Amino acid sequence: MKELPSVEKLAIDLLGKSLDQLEVEEAKVLQHIHHVQRTSRDVGDIVDEQATFGERLSDKVAAVGGSWKFIMVFAAVLLGWMLLNTEILGKLGKAFDPYPFIFLNLMLSTVAAIQAPIIMMSQNRQSSKDRIAAAHDYEVNLRAELEIMRLHAKIDALLEIIKRENAGAPSLR
Repeated sequence: MKELPSVEKLAIDLLGKSLDQLEVEEAKVLQHIHHVQRTSRDVGDIVDEQATFGERLSDKVAAVGGSWKFIMVFAAVLLGWMLLNTEILGKLGKAFDPYPFIFLNLMLSTVAAIQAPIIMMSQNRQSSKDRIAAAHDYEVNLRAELEIMRLHAKIDALLEIIKRENAGAPSLR
């Protein structure tokens, strides 16, 4: 079996740099090439492995709070609250939150004050996920480019061998 080139040799041959001059991503890709390992992975899996309970919870809250189902249910609850306190209990003189719905406004402000930072946490997590995805895409693209360069060199070597063998052979014409 043919011995694999060292990571240092790959660095010089493919990137024209010594191993200590490489970026972290470049060294990682060359390690994968040297050990004949896959470079690509599902970024979602990578991020989910690193996620804390709070991060996963903020994603779920943002997913629910940013859905049409939530908006429709929330609008129905608000409309029900207002109808209850004006038409039903209001006419009986027993409304617990009569117009202008001060308690309802307090509840809405509280929900907004809690929900906004949770959604921002989820957006920050999404930004982090996007950065990880971009770095991973760079590694995969670099790996593909380097492998194409290696294949190109092998094809050139084969063409050179064929050319040398054909140079000594008599012409068929």
